[in-house]
Amino acid sequence: MNKIHLVLLLVLTFIFSCNNEKKKVEKDETLKPNVLFIAVDDLNNWITPIDGFSNAKTPNFDRLAAMGVTFSNAHVQAPLCGPSRASVMSGLRPSTTGIYGMTPDNKIRRAGNPATKDITFLPEYFEENGYHTMGIGKLFHIHAPDSVFNESGGRVKGFGPYPEKRFVWDGFGKGIKGTHGRTSTDWGPFPESDTLMPDHQSVDWVVERLNKTYDKPFFMGLGFLRVHVPLYVPQKWFDMHPLESIETPPYLADDLNDIPPVGLQINDLPMMPSTEWAKESGEWKKIVQAYLACMSYVDYELGRVLDALEQSTYADNTVVVLWSDHGYRLGEKGTFAKHALWETATKAPLLFAGPTLPKGKKIDAPVEMLSIYPTLLELSGLPAYTRNEGNSLVAMMQNDEGLEEAKALTTFGMNNHSIKVNGFRYIQYEDGMEEFYDHNTDPNEWTNEANNPKFKNKIEALKTLLPKTNVKWDSESNYTFQPYFVEQKKRVNAL
Repeated sequence: MNKIHLVLLLVLTFIFSCNNEKKKVEKDETLKPNVLFIAVDDLNNWITPIDGFSNAKTPNFDRLAAMGVTFSNAHVQAPLCGPSRASVMSGLRPSTTGIYGMTPDNKIRRAGNPATKDITFLPEYFEENGYHTMGIGKLFHIHAPDSVFNESGGRVKGFGPYPEKRFVWDGFGKGIKGTHGRTSTDWGPFPESDTLMPDHQSVDWVVERLNKTYDKPFFMGLGFLRVHVPLYVPQKWFDMHPLESIETPPYLADDLNDIPPVGLQINDLPMMPSTEWAKESGEWKKIVQAYLACMSYVDYELGRVLDALEQSTYADNTVVVLWSDHGYRLGEKGTFAKHALWETATKAPLLFAGPTLPKGKKIDAPVEMLSIYPTLLELSGLPAYTRNEGNSLVAMMQNDEGLEEAKALTTFGMNNHSIKVNGFRYIQYEDGMEEFYDHNTDPNEWTNEANNPKFKNKIEALKTLLPKTNVKWDSESNYTFQPYFVEQKKRVNAL
């Protein structure tokens, strides 16, 4: 072989090698897992994989739990949908951003907020790393900021459909018009068909896209509106939960006697039904029935999504996460609402499934919804986003790492925090007043032990876990539904 032939052979070998390497890279890109991101509004832990309260019927939540890992002790960063969702999507705590209330989707990231002005939202991070992104329904507070998704299905306005007249609750209760907001709270069977529900239409959109072919991995977000009030779903879902079989949650009439003033102000929701009213009127079991009916309806729609995923070409290479933006109280501590730093308001379902995760595993250690962002990145083989304030849960799910030191922090308004560690909850309000509960003996949080010398060292240790940064309210973030937050924002931002 002469020199010319040798050079030609080397050149051809180099070109062939480069082409092969390019094909290998392209192939590796397509092997990145898809992501199915499912948010359920106002869903508490009554689903059967966690509490199974009052004969709840949620077989598709069970089905998802069998596919992966269920966190039974996951907590939100704020017990209110707007700041909770902004936290999950930005990867930042409310105390870092000042987003303590409702903020228009397009105002979460803006020049006027130093923490968020250049943040990369969760779907955008996937897009930047080669994913096709899609989303429909309630994902951020309304739907999503403009252009966050490559393909958006939008969101039906409100939480309808609505009957001509409310069935039971007028929305004002004992609230003062102009001072307290009007709630959508009401309950009863409506409409006639599942196909009239916006969530059904959202699932249709998702199913259609799961039947398509993509030239890159996808990130798909689906935001369910139910079980948010009004608690309206078709009659058949109510029929699954006969009134005579309904349990009501634990309730103590004088439960709030040892709660500090700020805690009472936050919990003052006169526009909502009170537990005493529900008892006296005979409506308590009916409200619980309606909530369970809405859960069963969402479970059905979840089943349609899981069916479509299993029948698609993506069944073996898709990471699924399902979460809710906060818990929901159905009579516990005197009312029917989220809006609190107690267990039933901060705790919500969190489930993961994926090709590298164990199946049918349950973890009872406290974790944060803030961990969703970094966990999805690690499960997808993407580089960590250094701005994330949460920690990935992959090592915990795969190897039980970090169970003993696990904790979860919730913030509601400026300088009001709750910290949950195994068996204990500590709450500190903006004026320094405290609550402390030993869940080993008091799972319902009926006895405030903040002044019990027995827990002094434990309380001091938990104080060190509270945020060191507590910024003022973001100017675009508001919560006019409740007077305390209107006053607090005006007061602290004036300083």
